[in-house]
Amino acid sequence: MTLPRIVSLVPSATEIVYRLGLGDALVGRSHACNFPPEARALPVLTRPQLASTSSRGVHDEVRSLLAAGLAVFDVDLEALRALEPTHLVVQDQCSVCAVSPADLETALAGWLAGRKPELIRLAPHQLSDVWADITTLGAALDRPEAARLLRDELSFRLSDLAEAVGIHREKPRVACIEWLDPVMIAGHWVPELVRLAGGVPILAAVGAPSPTVELEALERAAPDIVVLQPCGFDLELGRAAWDEASSLRDALGRWRDARGQPVRVALADGDAFFNRPGPRLVESAELLAEILHPASARPALPGRWVELPAGSRP
Repeated sequence: MTLPRIVSLVPSATEIVYRLGLGDALVGRSHACNFPPEARALPVLTRPQLASTSSRGVHDEVRSLLAAGLAVFDVDLEALRALEPTHLVVQDQCSVCAVSPADLETALAGWLAGRKPELIRLAPHQLSDVWADITTLGAALDRPEAARLLRDELSFRLSDLAEAVGIHREKPRVACIEWLDPVMIAGHWVPELVRLAGGVPILAAVGAPSPTVELEALERAAPDIVVLQPCGFDLELGRAAWDEASSLRDALGRWRDARGQPVRVALADGDAFFNRPGPRLVESAELLAEILHPASARPALPGRWVELPAGSRP
């Protein structure tokens, strides 16, 4: 059987393609497709136009680019055409997270008839959409049975997790923050992950975009636990963003939960887990369960999250 020639410009799709057993069929990737590790050897076809690495700086640059009608990422169209892909995976959900179909209009319009790659569009907003995307990729890449088995495996693990945390009567109120300045509460699939992990998500709705909130609104929502999972940031970059977010840090240091105890703050690797709508969302739920119920949940991902002290730095 002749393998397809796949270019994935979506990190979560790259992970799914590998899980479908088609890693050898990948011929190109985006700059953000860094998992599994072997994906890093593939040709890189995109680069971000952002210069800043701070939360506020990235936010302001993205707003300026989008307001001007400019793409957040550059695509190397010549390199893309030279790879002669049969399938090209993009997403319609977020212009900040990955290259969108609009970014590729010029490239696809210039392809000769009959040689244009099949465009696979993904647009996940909640867990059911993620599972549907696995099915979509499996069908488009002639791996429907592998897709079914992967979905079954992930669903089983989530069911097992929900049963394990179901013994807890007390469910902490959880604010998952995916951007620190301004403060944005993680929406889409993250509220579902919180519930599966034995918590109560606040200030965000399943399937809805991540809302920007003022600190006063966050305080009124009375979180017991705040989980920082900054989009695209690993633990090192997340720690740097936390150090810069003095207003958020100081506010959390003053707040108390329903029992009068300090609000717990945890920092997780957002880039590897919560931000990517792919197979590792299951590990994200397991990681959340470890954070929310540390006394009973078995350590799922050692070293992938840390507890943080709130309040002012000395």
